[in-house]
Amino acid sequence: MAPSAQAHQRSHSMLLLQKLLNLRDSASPLTLIIDSLEQTARPVLNEFITRAKFARSKVIFISLATVKKPPSADILIKARGKPLRDLSIEITSHLLQPPPPAPPQKYLLLLDTLHPLLPLPHLPTFLQSILPSPLISLVAVYHADVPVPAPTSQEYAPAPLTFLSSLATTTIRVSSLAHEVAARQAQRRSLPVPEHGLREGREGGGSVVLDVEMRRRSGRAVGERFVMTMTTGEGGKAAAQFVMLGDHPLFVEDVARAGGAGGEGKGEEEGAETTFSLGLTEKQRRDREGVVLPYFDAQTDMGREDDFDDEEDEI
Repeated sequence: MAPSAQAHQRSHSMLLLQKLLNLRDSASPLTLIIDSLEQTARPVLNEFITRAKFARSKVIFISLATVKKPPSADILIKARGKPLRDLSIEITSHLLQPPPPAPPQKYLLLLDTLHPLLPLPHLPTFLQSILPSPLISLVAVYHADVPVPAPTSQEYAPAPLTFLSSLATTTIRVSSLAHEVAARQAQRRSLPVPEHGLREGREGGGSVVLDVEMRRRSGRAVGERFVMTMTTGEGGKAAAQFVMLGDHPLFVEDVARAGGAGGEGKGEEEGAETTFSLGLTEKQRRDREGVVLPYFDAQTDMGREDDFDDEEDEI
């Protein structure tokens, strides 16, 4: 990929992430965050809340495991033990729009865990009932390492995570940056991937890796990996900074070491001595560039069925 194309792809991916976190234009009505005890989803939830408050959106925290109301949340709804119908009525009672002269109110619903609601066949109906308007966004957490009881009546039902991932318009899988870097280094050396978190005897911490997959209006999935690092901003307030995983200094340094004097990267490959040449002559390179590939028009012309969303027009 050409440098200009790479820069455009980076800008496009960062804009999509910012649009998701800022809840712009109903970017994702249902966002599923997949975490574990090794790396909690709390930093990502706090970032959603911070940006929602900055945009003057109303934050409703639906608690199935949290005891105290988060300081930045406007409303706390204790959902444990309540039937889904009663819970839906209570949530929608807070989703009131002001009279016409006032600007429409946006809402952010946060569900701290989905596990007490699983496995329930009426969960899709419940989720649909609390998302009656594009002004409402729901962010729900799924704990990947917490077992879910097997359904008794639906023998061939899909796994809960598979089912929820198909319903969500965006999935965010969180992990520790230190764990990701260690795993990358082990794979590059053909070593076993190290164990982290509970198996290692400690929890993850520091910077968080976000493995984001967004579904566009056409249904096409767009995936990218980011690093979220918490820093201290003005007035001592915590602020989040985002960078693509491949551009993070730890990964850049790892690539540089792989291509340096260690003999594992590109530098050694270019200087290796062989009994035959794998390169192309200048004439062969010109001949190859002059070849017209089959179906070349289909590669350059965009059909009506291709995805071309409004946010791409903005970019």
